[in-house]
Amino acid sequence: MSVPSVPPVPPPGPEITYAECRQCGTLIAGLDGRYSCGVCGWVNHHSEGHRPLPRAEDDIDHTAGGAEDNRLS
Repeated sequence: MSVPSVPPVPPPGPEITYAECRQCGTLIAGLDGRYSCGVCGWVNHHSEGHRPLPRAEDDIDHTAGGAEDNRLS
């Protein structure tokens, strides 16, 4: 009898990950597979990350209002 495989559970918080920059080869660090190279400016697409990005509504500091709540305008 075989045991069904269970997908790995991601860690509870963000994980620091490392990779080589695809443009210049510099070793770079990122959060959950999202990288930005400080040497040449290369950035990978956000969809390449290891977990979904949080929604704005999940942020405890997020306001539900519209443009009138924007303190920068």
